[in-house]
Amino acid sequence: MLVVASVVGSGIFFTPAQVATLLPSAGLILLAWLVGAALSLAGAFANAELGAMFPWAGGDYVYLREGIHPAAGFLVGWLSFFAIYAGTIAALAVVFAESMAPTLGLDRGGVIALAAVTIGGCSILNLRGTRWGATLNNLTSGAKVVALLVFVLAGPILGEGSFAPWAGKGEPGTSAAAALEGGTWLRFGQALSPILFSYLGWNACVYVASEIKDPTRNVPRSLFLGLAVCTGLYLLINGVYLYALTPEEMIASHDAGEAAANALFGSFGGRLVSAFVLVSVLGTLNATVLVGPRIVYAMALDGHFVRAADRIHDGFRTPAIAIGIQALVSIGLVIFLETFPKALDFTVFGIVLATSADTLALFVLRWRQPERPRPYRAWGYPWVPAIYLAANLAIGTAIAIGSPRECLTTLALLAAGLLLYVAFERAGERRADASPP
Repeated sequence: MLVVASVVGSGIFFTPAQVATLLPSAGLILLAWLVGAALSLAGAFANAELGAMFPWAGGDYVYLREGIHPAAGFLVGWLSFFAIYAGTIAALAVVFAESMAPTLGLDRGGVIALAAVTIGGCSILNLRGTRWGATLNNLTSGAKVVALLVFVLAGPILGEGSFAPWAGKGEPGTSAAAALEGGTWLRFGQALSPILFSYLGWNACVYVASEIKDPTRNVPRSLFLGLAVCTGLYLLINGVYLYALTPEEMIASHDAGEAAANALFGSFGGRLVSAFVLVSVLGTLNATVLVGPRIVYAMALDGHFVRAADRIHDGFRTPAIAIGIQALVSIGLVIFLETFPKALDFTVFGIVLATSADTLALFVLRWRQPERPRPYRAWGYPWVPAIYLAANLAIGTAIAIGSPRECLTTLALLAAGLLLYVAFERAGERRADASPP
């Protein structure tokens, strides 16, 4: 349920318009969503082995620290926390606030304030205890699955639509394969950016592995089962979108779910789906707030972050300082980013770098520590992880060509992290020198 809550949020409603703008047919759109799932699954195979080997808090920070070097662990942890988790929290909070703005009569300043309050509320809930956040996560996840299944079943039965408008999208007389010639391969890679953002969270369970019962068994299971549920839902939902909306309507839609419900069921259906989107976004925001602090908590334990971030609240037994730091950073990004689309490529480029580093750590650990117990071994090794790395390189190149400013921002964040790592290391050496023998 943590994986489902982390994945199924705003992406499936707000990114289909961007995908439809880039791809010329329904077949290519569904193929892109399937490729996004396959890439996530390839990453899940690697994370399942790593998570079962190191069932500790911190996720990829731990894998890179153990497999390559503490500096590599710090950089991927730094990137995951700031570019992926804090950036996603900011984007989701802005989406939630923008959706509420017409009802509440908020201007731009009011939207930013509501987004900040939403982040603060979810942070306080998770500060009160992991079980509180997990309970809300399970409730919202169950509601999401049921509501989305009702939507995909009722749409074709009760509503009126057609796939015919998509048959002629693109150049007249061209097949989907032919449409990929002359630059559409690049557009296909760029379309994977919002799609991978929509799959973000498939590895959520590895960051809280130390708080999962029997993690060597349950971390791999949760990765695969959660991702399977999300993939099935995404393909079904996109099928309903393509049935309900013409290409022009899909491209023009801000919220594809609301637009499809309006087309299938009328204005009441649109309002109902719009309300569900708010619940879905809030659930994913809460799941992301739950997971993110475990990264800086693990880094702080090693002396690679603000030292107070390793403190556990005496009463609630949660990483209170780390939760507070994440809330402040996320609110700062809300003020800086302001809109949802700006966060997409910034965050996805970070995902590509971080998950590629995870896979590289898998290869290094197989070479350096072949005798280490592996309760789960990655399926298809070494070919599937190698293909995953090559695909990530191609996607990262496509994103960099299409959004150079956002990618340069991510790389600048990495450079700043390297400088901070050196500073933390020197501070640690000074403390060690000052300690009595």
